[in-house]
Amino acid sequence: MKKQILVLGLAGLAGSLLAAETSAKEEVINAAKKLGEKPNYSWKTTVVVPESAQFKPGPSEGKAEKDGFTHVKMSFGGNTTELVKKGDKAAFTNRDGDWQTPADAEGDQGPGRFMAGMARNFKAPAAQAVEIAEATKELKKDGDVYTSDLTEQGAKNLMRFRRGGDGPTINDAKGSAKFWVKDGVLSKFEYKVTGSMNFNGNDIDVERTTTVEIKDVGNTKVEIPEGAKKKLS
Repeated sequence: MKKQILVLGLAGLAGSLLAAETSAKEEVINAAKKLGEKPNYSWKTTVVVPESAQFKPGPSEGKAEKDGFTHVKMSFGGNTTELVKKGDKAAFTNRDGDWQTPADAEGDQGPGRFMAGMARNFKAPAAQAVEIAEATKELKKDGDVYTSDLTEQGAKNLMRFRRGGDGPTINDAKGSAKFWVKDGVLSKFEYKVTGSMNFNGNDIDVERTTTVEIKDVGNTKVEIPEGAKKKLS
């Protein structure tokens, strides 16, 4: 009887430890999903790259409403681009400030093509955080903060700004992620990626830290420009 009790106790302890190992990831994913279930929210994204980096994205700000529109303003090299998305439909402004869809930019070999791909693959922070959490190796909790290294594929996806294996070849991809949760809802997340990306036969080193801060949950008003509405109608 004593042996049975000991065995059952050890089995229960092992089960508890296993649950503890998996619960941190589940907590983050649930916190991100809870954010997505809120009526609306705003966010600010900042990206830090080395001084020597050729591509230096500026800060961006966005607003999202549940089952409705998402509106983002992004800055690249002193220029501001707007992106609006609803469901699978997307529209963005070109260099002249005119609204266009990814299909409109189909034949563009320059910035338009890049923006078309970004518009198609863009996800608001709540959905993006779920994907990043799913791509972590083992999240560990310390207070309200959760941290983990990323899987190699997860780091590659974030370097490409998209999922899947298409796009430039990436080598030595590594990364880490950190999530902040307040009252059961995601309030901030950050991810770092490093590696090399091959463009036209040239390897370019990549080192990027992206921080997304959530704000005005339930108090955000999403206003969509008329030009974007026409393109999405």
